[in-house]
Amino acid sequence: MAKGNKRKAAQGKTISLKAAKECLQLTLDGKLRLNLSFKGVSVMPKCLPKLCEVEEVDLSRNLIRKIPDFIDYFISLRLLDLHSNYLEELPASVGRLQNLLVLNLCNNRLSSLPSAMGLLKKLLTLSLGMNRLSNLPSSICALQELRHIGLSDNKFTRVPFCISRMGKLERVNLDRNPIVTEETSNQSVATEKLCLVKGSILCEDCLNKCQTDREAMEDNENWSETN
Repeated sequence: MAKGNKRKAAQGKTISLKAAKECLQLTLDGKLRLNLSFKGVSVMPKCLPKLCEVEEVDLSRNLIRKIPDFIDYFISLRLLDLHSNYLEELPASVGRLQNLLVLNLCNNRLSSLPSAMGLLKKLLTLSLGMNRLSNLPSSICALQELRHIGLSDNKFTRVPFCISRMGKLERVNLDRNPIVTEETSNQSVATEKLCLVKGSILCEDCLNKCQTDREAMEDNENWSETN
């Protein structure tokens, strides 16, 4: 995350429309991308609504603390990258980005998410690692197209219930959360590695290895109980 005190963040750089246009790029698959990463901005440039036809916006590694409501002008947006900023909350208007496929909010200061997140029906990847989240809104269950969700380095004490309701989910990253297990009763243990994957996406060898490891672990637990 960009370093600096509040005063420094408040004095972040400004981006003119001309400068923003110079940051437009064409991706290899023909998408129009606005790359404003690492520009030292503390607020989203007011000129952005004039570039709302872009399909990808990268505002990562800046000093941004707030997302303005004009974000919903970007009706064609497919990718929004805001990782490594100072965001503490998201506006409900983010739920109007109906065509969004990828949303990266890693390395911010989020402690909660708006219920409007459940309106992002086409979302495939949601990255929320390195925040301050301890739960997810129940509306997240509505993201039935979601394939990947990153929740590492947060404050989850249990696997969010909504995870089990998303049928197409293939990978969940819960690394380094204070997950409470039955063995530790009510004591929190930071998990170094906890990833959930859908069995159908594993090759036969990997699936067999997982099943073998699980059986070995269960045998060890049974042996411990009888000795």
